[in-house]
Amino acid sequence: MHTPDKPPIRIAIAGLGKMGLSHQAIVNAHPDLELVAVCDPATWLLDIIGRYIGVATYSDYARMLERERLDAVLVATPSRLHARMVRAALERGLDVFCEKPFCLDVEEGARLAALAAARGAVTQVGYHNRFLGTFEEARRLLDVDAIGRVHHARVDCYGPVVLRPKGATWRSSRNEGGGCLYDYACHGIDLLNFLVGPPTGVSGSILSSVFSASADDEVYANLSYADGKTAQLSANWSDDSHRKMSTTLVLWGTNGKIEASRQELHIHLRTPVAARPDLAAGWNVRYTTELTRPVWFYLRGEEYSAQIDYFAESIRQRRVDSHCGLAAGLATDIVADMIRRDAAGVAGAGAGNDATADLVAARGVPGRWGRLRDAVLSSPETIMKALKGSP
Repeated sequence: MHTPDKPPIRIAIAGLGKMGLSHQAIVNAHPDLELVAVCDPATWLLDIIGRYIGVATYSDYARMLERERLDAVLVATPSRLHARMVRAALERGLDVFCEKPFCLDVEEGARLAALAAARGAVTQVGYHNRFLGTFEEARRLLDVDAIGRVHHARVDCYGPVVLRPKGATWRSSRNEGGGCLYDYACHGIDLLNFLVGPPTGVSGSILSSVFSASADDEVYANLSYADGKTAQLSANWSDDSHRKMSTTLVLWGTNGKIEASRQELHIHLRTPVAARPDLAAGWNVRYTTELTRPVWFYLRGEEYSAQIDYFAESIRQRRVDSHCGLAAGLATDIVADMIRRDAAGVAGAGAGNDATADLVAARGVPGRWGRLRDAVLSSPETIMKALKGSP
């Protein structure tokens, strides 16, 4: 909570769609944050926000940054706008929370991650699964090698978003950041990155349409890793057998297996682990109710408040190396781009594209893409060298 010697963190929100409005409610209730301005092109919505919330409203993002005294910006606009808005905030010395996916152009994303590192900015990308109690517990179990060496993983992301042909919106256009790959599958990619690290290669990728005319509705891919482990990704946002988005994770290790979803975590151990005396050999179950920390404000799920709280805490502590900053978001974007290129190559759509042809032939990330990935895995400071082709 802010006090005279600890003033509130002054923050603005750009984009008042579903996620922007959710963030607005959470931010407005946070004891350490002061929502001072919002920006959106919908003037009728700005009128309501200004009248009942009492914050400054703008339809021009640059003007908001120029006029308001801010510490941070939360960007929740359509994905194609993320890059320029994040850059404008970073160039003004502001900390940035950006909704996922971070950046549709991985090279621009790399430049922004490097800029954030050079400016000492606190950044975060809105992958909320990292703040779910069950997936946090999976991370803790891996940290103590509870299931031994992980040799395979699988993540499934299903939900009922596109269930019939629809008119054109930004969600239905790949160029706008729409489609299942960047809306659903990237959650699974990021979860795998969080738990087992980014892959070195992809193969057998499929992006197909069920109802959408110009975007993918389902995504499937095989991932490979430098240490020999493998993973599979499956995502479908045209699946109405689920009431809302469902993400499940399975990890196989030499000493057992972890199955995790939003609701519960199951872990099977071949032999007990000294670091976790609470777990016995055989099956153990942990429920989200016992793994989730309470939050000050509940909306849609504790994880949404928890990620905003983590951002505020990172700003207070100047935690510029958080596990979910722009570099982590870029790592997820790179894998998504690997899948997109691999799928195009397999389908023959990229037959005339040397980069795509090389990618399919190598079943991974050759050349500059490999250097970008390696840069993300080392430090943001090396990203620009990777872009320039330096060794």
